Amino acid sequence: MSRKYVTPKNLSPRAVKEMRQSLGMTQKEMAEFLRVSKPTVERWEMGDKDITGPVTLLNQILMLHPELSDELVLPPKELPLRIYYYYKDTVCTVIDVDEMKRVVRIRNYARNLMFRAFGINESPSFEEYEEFMESRCFPRTRDKMKIMLDSLGIPFYDPILIIEKTKGRMAEDDFWLEIER
Repeated sequence: MSRKYVTPKNLSPRAVKEMRQSLGMTQKEMAEFLRVSKPTVERWEMGDKDITGPVTLLNQILMLHPELSDELVLPPKELPLRIYYYYKDTVCTVIDVDEMKRVVRIRNYARNLMFRAFGINESPSFEEYEEFMESRCFPRTRDKMKIMLDSLGIPFYDPILIIEKTKGRMAEDDFWLEIER
């Protein structure tokens, strides 16, 4: 027996605007949240036709669980270095770092501990951050390390420089990093 779902087939322009307003978002913020252009949100809200597609289901989910949009908010960047820890194409943890002051702050977006950069640890120390970064690189003691560094165009072993070149990708691993300075 196949399942049937109580999901909306379409969404009125008024419902789109009500959803945006209930979430406390501007049209620009809503566009960024949905990964569409601002003119698309404007067209949805001002149009005379109902909207169809995935946004209708998203509307229903957000109306049932409005807190989900808050859980996805990216904190303001207050430290010099921001690192995104991904599983495939999904951000799991955002790591903000000031290496000079040895300060680390994280925000987890994954509920499953296996997908978090530091697992259960919500407040990693600077040493734990350094250990994590090195774990996403080839070992310092690797045979012919200088050849590997030369092939990457890096003059010395530095996990940040290595990760900027390799994205911290490991063999047969779907986790990777993106660095924003």
